[in-house]
Amino acid sequence: MATLAILAQAQNGPLKSVQLTLGNQLIQAEVAATEEQREQGLMYREKIEHHVGMLFVFDRSAPQCMWMKNTALPLSVAFLDAGGRIINIEDMQPHTYDSHCSTRGMPARYALEMQQGWFRTHQVRPGMVVGKLPP
Repeated sequence: MATLAILAQAQNGPLKSVQLTLGNQLIQAEVAATEEQREQGLMYREKIEHHVGMLFVFDRSAPQCMWMKNTALPLSVAFLDAGGRIINIEDMQPHTYDSHCSTRGMPARYALEMQQGWFRTHQVRPGMVVGKLPP
């Protein structure tokens, strides 16, 4: 299964990467903008660097949920509204099917996954704004 996912990623080419700002932090984020890219997410990855994450760009603002199927890394996810404001942050455990959703079903346009604890370490909290988001 992992081989199929890696082959599919190779066929689609590398993901576009963007540099985001969050307070005084710079984040290098791979962009998952298509349905296939969002479904793949960070599955089968063995590690990610400290200031590297994945930005999920949804087709429209709506309540969004994430899970950790086939994902070996403990991650934290921040759900963002269309303006980049953080709605809520959730910690996610590897290889679980637990749903982690935007608070109270609030519409999210983006989700930013980072190493678990990254947001806490950098004192990031709901209400802060992620800058330089792609449209």
